[in-house]
Amino acid sequence: MSKLRVAIIGNGGICRACHVEHYVEDDRAEVVAFCDIIEERAVELRDKYFPEAAVYTDYKELLKDESIDAVDICTPNYLHSIIAVDAFRAGKHVLCEKPDAVDVTEVLKMKNAADEAGKVLMVIRNNRFATASEYAKKFVEDGRMGEIYCGRCGWQRRRGIPGKGGWFTTKAQSGGGPLIDLGVHMIDLAVWLMGNPTPVAVSANTYTKFADNETSDSENSKFGDANNQGTFDVEDLAMGMIRFDNGAVLQIEFSWASNIKEENRFVELRGTKAGLKWADNSVEFFTEEDGQLLDIAPRGKMETDGHKKNIRNFIDVLTEGAEPVFKPSQGVDMIKILCAIYESAEKGIEVLL
Repeated sequence: MSKLRVAIIGNGGICRACHVEHYVEDDRAEVVAFCDIIEERAVELRDKYFPEAAVYTDYKELLKDESIDAVDICTPNYLHSIIAVDAFRAGKHVLCEKPDAVDVTEVLKMKNAADEAGKVLMVIRNNRFATASEYAKKFVEDGRMGEIYCGRCGWQRRRGIPGKGGWFTTKAQSGGGPLIDLGVHMIDLAVWLMGNPTPVAVSANTYTKFADNETSDSENSKFGDANNQGTFDVEDLAMGMIRFDNGAVLQIEFSWASNIKEENRFVELRGTKAGLKWADNSVEFFTEEDGQLLDIAPRGKMETDGHKKNIRNFIDVLTEGAEPVFKPSQGVDMIKILCAIYESAEKGIEVLL
């Protein structure tokens, strides 16, 4: 079988940190083109990883190459759906960084374009692929949690605003702040572990209290290009609750900046037979047996490189017909949740989905 020919569109921080190296490591695929509006970024990656690859500054020119099988989109959020739809119309498969899109209309355009083209659409959900997440998923599917009826999840940073003044903090380009940047990770992991129930309502508040604060204690604040004269019109904290069609509820909290002890990310779920706590790629279970309370923690190595496994799943799907871990309908539900949270915070009401 010939190698899967992939083009990476957007060659900034997330591409460099979490994508390009994993194509080097998988001999079933090769990157044949890099594209970035800053040509030097594309040239640097081409020279370092795939010297024979083409370089583009206009993704539309790249899509004219009929030999390219798939594109990997690593651009600012507002471009995800625009580029994906164009890629499907050009006959390409699509892997895209999260979030899927910046609003419901755009995410539906992505899904519909994929369906019409008969091509694969996958959006990065790297936390599903951590060893602790896979172990937790099996625990749930084996029925050891019983009925999961409530939970909470979050990603809280003390000081970690990414690319302040750049596209991350400009709503027209990002779609929002930590909710859409971080919330997509932990909400997805929680809902996936819960068995993907359908969301039916949300209630939430958002706050912006640290737009003028320059302190940072998080490596993640290095993502994006900062601009001291730029825009900050997004939240730095979001809190709320999601209700599902099976009666379950999920509390949420996501911050780029908040006066807490330290950065942490977590999913806690409570079932009738057991509870679980996922925290920074480790997992514990809390249950009982013969009248005794038991805490269970796996002792094996917990691998954390979810992007590697996520990209491998994309390649598996396209080269071997494997089942995709992510389904586009799940992405539609995610963007419905995020947009409803922003609407609820703006209007001060519960929003029905």
